[in-house]
Amino acid sequence: MKLLTLNCHSWQEDDQLSKIKILAESIKDHDYDVIALQEVSQHIEEPFYDKHIRKNNYALVLLEELQNLGIHDYQLSWDVSHIGYDVYEEGSAIITKHPIVRQGSFFVSKNENISYWKTRKVVFAEVEIENQLMMFYSCHLGWWKDDEEPFRYQADSLLRMTDTGQRAFLMGDFNNNAFIRGEGYDYLIQKGLTDTYTAAEDKDAGITVKGEIAGWDRNKSNLRLDLILTNMPAAVSYSKVIFNGINREVVSDHYGVETNIIL
Repeated sequence: MKLLTLNCHSWQEDDQLSKIKILAESIKDHDYDVIALQEVSQHIEEPFYDKHIRKNNYALVLLEELQNLGIHDYQLSWDVSHIGYDVYEEGSAIITKHPIVRQGSFFVSKNENISYWKTRKVVFAEVEIENQLMMFYSCHLGWWKDDEEPFRYQADSLLRMTDTGQRAFLMGDFNNNAFIRGEGYDYLIQKGLTDTYTAAEDKDAGITVKGEIAGWDRNKSNLRLDLILTNMPAAVSYSKVIFNGINREVVSDHYGVETNIIL
């Protein structure tokens, strides 16, 4: 089972449409089963395409590009978390080529006002793959040292909502550097989650952010913020960083992570 997670930094990138094409071509080439995307935005003045999704929703544009490549079997689950950059409804998404049994979203932040940029909501989908029902969550959490919206609170909220007894994959930008001990990453692992990167037989350096980006304005270090975690032991053949200029072109201020789970 091939998984991909990527913080898209959508509509904030130069040559954005070209970068969407790169992402679509990679999805076609790798044939991912489930994709988790964060910072998936749409302009607040754009007309609606369907229900709450507007015509320029980044994930919808991505699906249209996949269709241009002859790929028609992916479907989308998306919801807004907060207003970003004053004019965008920013949220998270799950894209899968498998049947979605149910889908939805829930807040993990203390604040539930979407006008506040620190408000966080997680999108989920229950997906049937090889006759197994599994839960997938697209996560974009806050920072460990944030008095207003502490990571610990958001992580506890996430773990409480994902404690369903089913196999679950928590994918996304956790905004906590996995190279730092005693903070958010260790907190998640101590709660019983398995990092598919750690479990992988074949892995690279795991770096998903280099230098300064939004939310890490003074960063000078290499960071591993983007993770694919699971609540049960997993056999993982590989975990690779993608869209880092080595494994595919850069498409965002974050690099993506792809992994292959042996079911």
